[in-house]
Amino acid sequence: MGRITARAPIVKLRVGGGSIRRADTLAVEEPLEIRVAGTPLAVTMRTPGHDVELAAGFLVSEGVISAGGDLLGAIHCGGPGTGGAENTYNVLDVTLAPGVAPPAPEVARNFYTTSSCGVCGKASIEAVRTVSVHDASTDDVQVEAAALAAYPDRLRAEQAVFDKTGGLHAAALFDMLTGELLVLREDVGRHNAVDKVVGWAAQHDRLPLRGVALQVSGRASFELVQKAAMAGIPLLAAVSAPSSLAVELAGEQGITLVGFLRGDTMNIYARADRILDTVHEAQVSA
Repeated sequence: MGRITARAPIVKLRVGGGSIRRADTLAVEEPLEIRVAGTPLAVTMRTPGHDVELAAGFLVSEGVISAGGDLLGAIHCGGPGTGGAENTYNVLDVTLAPGVAPPAPEVARNFYTTSSCGVCGKASIEAVRTVSVHDASTDDVQVEAAALAAYPDRLRAEQAVFDKTGGLHAAALFDMLTGELLVLREDVGRHNAVDKVVGWAAQHDRLPLRGVALQVSGRASFELVQKAAMAGIPLLAAVSAPSSLAVELAGEQGITLVGFLRGDTMNIYARADRILDTVHEAQVSA
């Protein structure tokens, strides 16, 4: 099954119905150390796959790069020190383009990031609010509410690994004008899934992501709004709740923030002007 999934023996028990022994499919979780020109920057727990996208998206989120051309290349290398250690594909060394400044010492995180937290270990509260070179507030794109309401089901329909494991988050980018699903990525960490789709956009020279919606499978945290802002994404939609700080940041950045997007209902917490409900308008005028 490769390194994305693994098998483990379990005891399946039904109350009052006995138990059986069987094998279960699990989502793989392994560390990825991201290095810049050989210098360790961060370690994150992730689902292996699309590691270069993950690193590129992470660097966009951290304000190290702002365009795909800022990243010259990336290569998996050996373990700690790379002194001939076996290549486990859990260390990725990236090379920045000439003229792109490396991460400043205060930006370099050099800490362990769990699969559930993408901002843990920041040196200060101020460092969390990374400044974006892309202004999402100026994007005047609009989307029909009916089209937006279909995003979660379309996201879920494409989650191949989730179907096997039930243990992965997903993030997808939708073109709000055409409705096209541009890219979808799964990961044990919701912030990693977002970094992977942003990294995909960077590699395809699509930054800033104007006219694009970011749909996520879980809740809308501050860090996900921050990542959307860094990529210039004008709309973030989640199937679960946003946090208070996520709502505050979305308002500051001019990002449309949608939560509890389930069925035909949604809560809009910021920039509701981007969402049109022509179905309702037609019913009212009829």
